[in-house]
Amino acid sequence: MEISVPISDHDVKREEPVPLISSRNPTPAVTIYLSNIDQTVAFPVETIFFYKAPIIGETVDIFEIIKRSVSEVLLVSYYFLAGRLNYNLHNKRLELVCNNAGVMFTAATSSLSLEELGNLSLPNPSFQHLILRLEGSKSLAETPVFTIQVTRFKCGGFAVGFVTNHSIMDGRSAADMFENLGAICRGEGMKYQDLNIDRSCIRARVPPQIKFEHAEYTKLADATSNTTSFTSPVQSPPPISELIEPSENHDYKLLSFSPNMIKCLKEKAMTKCSTFEAIVAHLWRTRTRAVFDDPTRNSSVLFAVDIRAKMSPPLPHGFIGNAVITASASASVVDLSKKPFSFCVRMVQEAIERVTDEYVRSVIDWLEVYKGVPATVDGNFFVSAWWKLPFHELDFGFGKPIYGGPVVSGLNEFVLLLSGGDGMGKKDGISVWITLEQEKMEKFLRYVFEM
Repeated sequence: MEISVPISDHDVKREEPVPLISSRNPTPAVTIYLSNIDQTVAFPVETIFFYKAPIIGETVDIFEIIKRSVSEVLLVSYYFLAGRLNYNLHNKRLELVCNNAGVMFTAATSSLSLEELGNLSLPNPSFQHLILRLEGSKSLAETPVFTIQVTRFKCGGFAVGFVTNHSIMDGRSAADMFENLGAICRGEGMKYQDLNIDRSCIRARVPPQIKFEHAEYTKLADATSNTTSFTSPVQSPPPISELIEPSENHDYKLLSFSPNMIKCLKEKAMTKCSTFEAIVAHLWRTRTRAVFDDPTRNSSVLFAVDIRAKMSPPLPHGFIGNAVITASASASVVDLSKKPFSFCVRMVQEAIERVTDEYVRSVIDWLEVYKGVPATVDGNFFVSAWWKLPFHELDFGFGKPIYGGPVVSGLNEFVLLLSGGDGMGKKDGISVWITLEQEKMEKFLRYVFEM
């Protein structure tokens, strides 16, 4: 089932956003140090969750339930979500000022039913009407780091849309926060009580000790002269709407990989490998064929590696922040085309194996010196494994979502791996969310299901 009715401005009536503040915000306001890893991902992440109508009827005020759960309970522990980013001119770094400016919340109603939207899992740019982007924000001080929009449809179903600045927390931290919010809404209280916002355990060494070549990151000068989805705090941040607006000359596709297809890829690898390694290797090889014309060029695939257990000592329990670094596999276009699939898989595995405590420390020191960002330039791309996050379990007291996942944005160098399914509640295999220029997408689609 395809998209039946794209949502328009006339289909959603949004109330004036209101700030939700913390009753336990520190006084005087504190400033939270953001790590070098946090500095590289200062962009908004947009997620949307759809739910069927509550069985107990439409008298349930889902707006008030979520609003009060955030303001009265969640923001007691997560007070920093009501803060604002600030660019410190003295040390040339982003920092999080806990000034209690507020989490922005809005309630909305739609004249459409969920059924009219068709397959909810398909990339649908019009879902932007279901999240709260404050497009008038002209500065960091005016831009919230967390917004919520709850939309009720005429069928009684509802959607909850979040916008979260990635510099505040990574996917795992965000998933824990969403689970906490769900538990509060269900009347169960916080599921995860211990939050550790201290990033000092991953500060750069003095002096920095760069012991590896970090081609997975690019220096600021290179990043500003190439197209990249990542932003750096050294630059003046663009308005939020400019950064994330979908591109009209790109196609957005959701491709399904069944368990049998994944099994086929693993067998083709001729070596023991994980589902992630097999999928990443296959996408890297296929996308390279579609994007690169010059066989002498190098192609790279980038992906996040969780460092919580790789550090020595491990990061503290309940760590809030970005506990992932970028790893990358690189090879010439001709090698990716001519060598067996096992070569691609092994390159991905070696990239993961390189991430040790010393490698992570070297990355942090490299970022201290060069203020770089992940190298999604020159045709390279970033794969993010959203399927490992429990978004499909998020229950606000009315059952699990029909669908939960990303909103189409202008982050065109990202490929997302999602839990597979039909967008109507059935889960099976892995879905690949990918964006490419239209001509390159046509090539990609010709190659991607060649097993």
